[in-house]
Amino acid sequence: MTAIDQVAVTTEQRVPSRAWRKLKANKGALAGLCIIAFFAILAIAAPLLPIPDPNGTSWSAIRKAPSAAHWLGTDDLGRDILSRMIWGAQASLMAGVFSVAIAVIVGVPFGLMAGYFGGWVDQIISRITEAFLAMPFLITAIALAAFLGPSLTNAMIAIGLSAMPIFIRLTRGQVLAVKTEEYVEGARSIGLRQFRIITRYILPNVAAPILVQATLTIATAIIAEASLSFLGLGQQPPAASWGSMLNVAKNFLSQAPWMAMWPGAAIFLVVIGFNLLGDGLRDALDPREA
Repeated sequence: MTAIDQVAVTTEQRVPSRAWRKLKANKGALAGLCIIAFFAILAIAAPLLPIPDPNGTSWSAIRKAPSAAHWLGTDDLGRDILSRMIWGAQASLMAGVFSVAIAVIVGVPFGLMAGYFGGWVDQIISRITEAFLAMPFLITAIALAAFLGPSLTNAMIAIGLSAMPIFIRLTRGQVLAVKTEEYVEGARSIGLRQFRIITRYILPNVAAPILVQATLTIATAIIAEASLSFLGLGQQPPAASWGSMLNVAKNFLSQAPWMAMWPGAAIFLVVIGFNLLGDGLRDALDPREA
């Protein structure tokens, strides 16, 4: 192991513990983490919970207000809203996480290449990225989802590709700052290959802002998925998602306001949770903070 590797390993061992201590001290970040964990546990445990069939209809229980039999009420087909909320959490959270994963997996390598190699590689990637960034995120997602066809999978792909330019630009900017550091110059001087320099010395040092951006972008992706489902381009009936539940609820706001209240509140809480966690991670991973 070279001296440069030893320094890198020591730094990587210290950063997570320091960041976790700072994150635990941030009450807002812990509140956001608890909110996310609550909905994630509900989504994962949905098949095990003693709740009614989310697609089971009952003509005798159409648009019933919250009661002991149906804690959150029923919808226009007599389906239990609590059950659909829990199962809908799977679609909404999965859409947020997987769409951002697509954006990171595709966008970060392009950002690394643009920032590290520069020249014509940077020019081509940057110009294409700027063209995508010139279009509003949600408009791009709607256009791609409409082109690919209405389904949750296509919605995740559309959201991921729409968010990809954000990570390309962020990664490129971070790489431009990091590649001139002394440890990178030292790695070049001892003859390490470019791939190893990028993966061993540059990527770990730009990972923190990417992680923060990914956390914040999940919140945006959840809103985008709800918007696409509301427009009929996301999760398709009878499968539940919070956006598709709002699409149905808009027709019964005066007769059954609870149909819109609960999925709207869930989207609000999850988005707040990811934003609080993202802000906490940004403070915890900032090396300038004590």
